Amino acid sequence: MVGRFTARRSAAPDLPAAEEPSPSALEGVSWTVAPEASAAEPMQATQQAENLLLRDRLLDAKVRLHRRLIEEINLSTLDKVPEEEIRRHVQQLVTQYVLVERLALNTQELNDFVSEILDEMTGLGPLEPLLKDPSINDILINGHECVYVERAGVLEPLSVRFKDEQHLLRIINKIVSAVGRRVDESHPLCDARLQDGSRVNVAVRPIGVDGPLVSIRKFSKKPFNLTKLIDVGALRPPMAELLAAAVKSRITTIISGGTGSGKTTMLNALSAFISEKERLLTIEDAAELQLQQPHVGRMETRPPNIEGKGEIRQRELVKNALRMRPDRIILGECRGEEAFDMLQAMNTGHEGSMATIHANTPRDAISRLEQMIGMAGLPMTVASIRSQIANAIQLIVQLQRQSDGRRKVTSIAEVTGLEGDIIQMQEIFKYVRTGTAPDGTVQGHFQATGVRPRFLGHLAHQGIKIPGTYFDPSQPL
Repeated sequence: MVGRFTARRSAAPDLPAAEEPSPSALEGVSWTVAPEASAAEPMQATQQAENLLLRDRLLDAKVRLHRRLIEEINLSTLDKVPEEEIRRHVQQLVTQYVLVERLALNTQELNDFVSEILDEMTGLGPLEPLLKDPSINDILINGHECVYVERAGVLEPLSVRFKDEQHLLRIINKIVSAVGRRVDESHPLCDARLQDGSRVNVAVRPIGVDGPLVSIRKFSKKPFNLTKLIDVGALRPPMAELLAAAVKSRITTIISGGTGSGKTTMLNALSAFISEKERLLTIEDAAELQLQQPHVGRMETRPPNIEGKGEIRQRELVKNALRMRPDRIILGECRGEEAFDMLQAMNTGHEGSMATIHANTPRDAISRLEQMIGMAGLPMTVASIRSQIANAIQLIVQLQRQSDGRRKVTSIAEVTGLEGDIIQMQEIFKYVRTGTAPDGTVQGHFQATGVRPRFLGHLAHQGIKIPGTYFDPSQPL
């Protein structure tokens, strides 16, 4: 059958002839049009224009076919039908459509075309191949014609595109409606998540001036553990051993860093050392933590409804969590007045709780906490706020995304107490940057500062011994 409609290629008056598309012109497109021989080789610019025309025509054909299939298939029954049966039925309809349209596709291209139609019907259309690609960390969409991805910390453009803005909006609505949220002109901003926990942020018109903006932060199917973080050079074994011991012995920890520095990844990795006998409660704006314990209660904030009512913020969830008999509270990201209630919990029998915060250094993290407590609007002096922080937090882990895209633990600092109105801190480990290689790779090394943490005595009472050589600056980590 494929041979039949391939042989009829010359009878299609509306399908322009072209040379075989170059790989760069069709990067990210899983199907191509069969090449037609040409006597004279066209100019490069003409060839690229023809390639784009062919790609657009096939993209248009895919969208039109998707609409027809939706009309002919009862979508409510798709979940009950085996995938192979759906694929067989769709392949029959696609084959008929290809014959009518006289599209020259070989067997492999036809199968790929069917897969893309199925992605449109049951998945997220052009995003499906990107979501399945394990090498991609972030997917960034700037309007329906501009898609970037991040691989190994480096951004690169793709030729993947959507038919038009309505096509992209339909995919966006499919994502946000799956978690009970909506996005439109009255609510143009939305945080959501995919089924695998990947974080999604959406901004549509009028916020998105040139069209919808979509950012997808993918999470690995297998969460990073500390061993893997050591393997990729994020930290060294002595540092990992100290962090693991601190989490196990209920040392309250704050993970600090900029956007994309790996805070959530580190939080997931450290959670592996929490005892399975403890009850954990997680609080997030969009549920993304992948804790590895059996007894985890997950809570998520809720945006206001169309009338502006019903909003549930992180602060209310922290207050409610205290009534749910938690051993530890894990706050996905501390960004507002919930900081006060979180510190209260850490000071009243919930040691070992953890949170992430946006800051560039451990000292900045402390300053940001002070500012966020001030957002609670309570009549507290600076001295009392700093006293709360100094009593609640013991360890700050600072992460940073380097210019070459790699993530590093740049500092591990201990909060040692309050002297006057100043919170005292001491750095235990640090990352020292020494230069940049010709290929742009950041060069540096991890180093102990020579300071022994004060909580070593607490670890010893728990039966955990950390060798003193770990803190010797003359010894390589």
